[in-house]
Amino acid sequence: MYETILVAIDDSEFSKAALLEVSYWVKRHGGKVILINAVYFDEEEFTIAPEQREKRLELAKELCHQTKNMVLSEFGINVESLACEGEPPEVIVDIAREKKADLIALGTYGRRGLKRLLLGSVTSSVIVNSHTDVLVVKKPCIECTGIYRSILLPFDGSEFSKKALDRACELSKIDDAEITALYVVPRYEEMIEFFRSSSIKKSLFQEAEKIVDGSKVIASRHGVAIKTEIQEGQGAEKIVETAKRLKTDMIAMGTYGWRGINKAVMGSTAERVIIHASCPVLVVR
Repeated sequence: MYETILVAIDDSEFSKAALLEVSYWVKRHGGKVILINAVYFDEEEFTIAPEQREKRLELAKELCHQTKNMVLSEFGINVESLACEGEPPEVIVDIAREKKADLIALGTYGRRGLKRLLLGSVTSSVIVNSHTDVLVVKKPCIECTGIYRSILLPFDGSEFSKKALDRACELSKIDDAEITALYVVPRYEEMIEFFRSSSIKKSLFQEAEKIVDGSKVIASRHGVAIKTEIQEGQGAEKIVETAKRLKTDMIAMGTYGWRGINKAVMGSTAERVIIHASCPVLVVR
C-alpha cells in the first residue's frame, strides 16, 4: 500500500515514535524507508557564528547515521538517510515529492499559547503542503507496533471523508482492521444561535443516518463491512472521545480549507483532533 515512506527525524521522542511505528509497519508489509533530518539555519545567526552551520550539519549527519544503524540492527531494514539545510517543513515536503514518497510520517508536539495548545508548526505546515498522506504519530515509543486493528473514520459525506474512507478500507484489508465511521451531528443552537425544536432534531438525525448509510455503500465496494456511529456535539471533541472509548489504533481523516492569499490551512476539526488524540492520525490527501 505505502511503498515509499519518508520519516522526519530529530532527537526527540516524538520523531522516534514515528520511526518505530513505520519500521514495524515496513517489517510486516514491506516498503522503502527514507529518513530526513532538516537543519534550520538563519542567515543572520550564521553570519555572526558561521562555524555553527557546519557543526549543525555534522550533528544532523551523525543523527541520520546512528538512526539508520539502529533501524538495521533492530528491524533488519536498510534505509536511506538525508541531512539537508532549510526550513524543515519545506525540506520534508520537497524531498517527499522528489523521492516520490506516498506517505510522510512524523511526530508532533504542542506549545502553549495564551489559551490553547497549538499544533507544532512543522507538523501543521507539512500536512497542509504535502502532496501525499501524512501519518502523525501520537503515542509513547513503547506502544508503537505499526499494527492497526481498529480505525475510526470521521465521515460527513464530503469528498475529503470519502477519500479517507477509501484509504481506511485499504488498510482494513491489510491488517483485517475494524472500521467505525463516525458522523457528528452539530448542535443546532451553536450553528444558527437559535433554539432547536424536536422536529429539527429529528430531521438532523435522519440526514445523519443517510450519510452513514452512504459510508457503508462505499465500504461495500471495497468488500469491507464497517460499523457506524452517530454522535451529537462538537466534532473534534466527539471524535477524540470516541477514539478513546473504542481504543482506536488509528484515526483516518481528510483535511481541507484555504485561507489567506496563497496559504493552505487545515480544517479546524482536523487540527484539533491531531492535537488532542492519543493515537496516530492519518491525514489523507
